[in-house]
Amino acid sequence: MIAVAILLLPVVLIYWFFSRIPEPKVNAVDWAPVAQKAQAEAPYPVAVPQNLPERWTAVRARWIPIGQPGLDQKPVVGNTFQLGFLTPERVYIGLDQRDVDPIGLIRAASRGGAPDGESTVAGQIWKRLVSDDGRTRSIVRSDRASAVVISGDLPYEALEAFAATIK
Repeated sequence: MIAVAILLLPVVLIYWFFSRIPEPKVNAVDWAPVAQKAQAEAPYPVAVPQNLPERWTAVRARWIPIGQPGLDQKPVVGNTFQLGFLTPERVYIGLDQRDVDPIGLIRAASRGGAPDGESTVAGQIWKRLVSDDGRTRSIVRSDRASAVVISGDLPYEALEAFAATIK
């Protein structure tokens, strides 16, 4: 019996060592300078979150002026501001804002979301959208100056709480 245990122990240890999945490394970004540049250059009031929980990690921050190349190296159609954060549970929540082609921005950021009611945050009405697979939810606010989309694989209440931090 002891001999079997001695023989199986290395096999179990080797299996455990090679089958574990390492936690992926998160590349945090400093989003404050990007937000400051966007606020200085944007022709619209930039939606910037304030007082986020400490354990949230910024992983995306972009300010792309109209006509400059975007991620696909094609010129962006409008002045585009983007922020993305990981919650402590490692769930992504994004903020996308643009002044031109709000329908295109909303379609892309919401993954083609369909209407799903409304939310009221700080006295403002936000449209709710849900993706075809029901996984991604978005809330959208637009006015004459720009459209803002907050999206993530989270309940609407979490998106609303994030929206409440925007100044």
